[in-house]
Amino acid sequence: MIAKFKKIKRPLIITEISGNHNGSKKSFLNHIISAAKNGADMIKIQTYEPQDITLKKFDQNFKIKNGTWKGQYLWNLYSKAHTPYKWHKDAFKLANRLKIPIFSSPFSKRAVDFLEKLNVKLYKIASFEITDLDLIEYIAKKKKPIIISTGMANLTEIKKAIKCIKKYNNKITILYCVSGYPSEEKDINLNTLKRFKKLFRNFKIGLSDHTNDIYSSFAATTLGVSVIEKHFIISKKIKSADSKFSINPEQLKELKKGINKVYLSLGKEKIGLKKVEKTSIKLRRSIFAIKSIKKGEKFSKKNIANFRPKVGIGSEHYKKLIGKISKKNILKFSPIYKNSFYN
Repeated sequence: MIAKFKKIKRPLIITEISGNHNGSKKSFLNHIISAAKNGADMIKIQTYEPQDITLKKFDQNFKIKNGTWKGQYLWNLYSKAHTPYKWHKDAFKLANRLKIPIFSSPFSKRAVDFLEKLNVKLYKIASFEITDLDLIEYIAKKKKPIIISTGMANLTEIKKAIKCIKKYNNKITILYCVSGYPSEEKDINLNTLKRFKKLFRNFKIGLSDHTNDIYSSFAATTLGVSVIEKHFIISKKIKSADSKFSINPEQLKELKKGINKVYLSLGKEKIGLKKVEKTSIKLRRSIFAIKSIKKGEKFSKKNIANFRPKVGIGSEHYKKLIGKISKKNILKFSPIYKNSFYN
């Protein structure tokens, strides 16, 4: 699926809908429409029901202690945030009609089998599942492109997951991720992307950005990422499980516009005259007579100086010209040319 975008050189923008639909199928489908309309290159959803992720237990081990979801039991959180399996078929049909690729993060083998029936072209492995090598291997065996997020993972864990996938599939995109919901810019440490690019040279590198803004994504663009993933919500007025770290349609539109501009501004590594500078270079300084100079008279600091524009010989030759003898009479404020003096 990513191969479809081979001609696009800037980072691809993936919008993650997650649980921002708040249990409404209409809202879920509207998120797909809005994301496609406002600049997304790809749509990502999540495929699970509560039993695919956790157990229906309500003791303290299953209660979230801190952060955005503090005080909630896992079963209740995932019951509210999940995207029902029965919605998926319509979501895939809608995305196909809008001509925008859609894919998913499966959270169980059951979810993988379900997505296979929908002929999904790409899989995403969520950060929290990076150590579930059994699930990762099951996904990898499908031999489809895989995007894997690395939030919370150390280098050993990342390498183990990659090794597991590579046994069956080498089409891997690795997303640097900070699993803070939301993440603060001061905690992102985007320079880690440089290390990722060195460590995983054979794979595409991207960013899963959980900040509540788009500036980190602009910064990541300058570091050469291939993919940027952002959670997406159709309105900031909606309060959902993921709303605190999701961008709205206006931000998505600005993200697309900004990434295009940032990427274009990066250009090539080139020192020297650029095409666009050919007009400007005429405004450099050249050497002019500041008083009338007679034939046979020496050039000196008293009769020549450097001024804009570039007409005769450039100002870089000023010191070399001092002491040379004029071949002709030169009027005050006239430019000095190569044929104006004896070498």
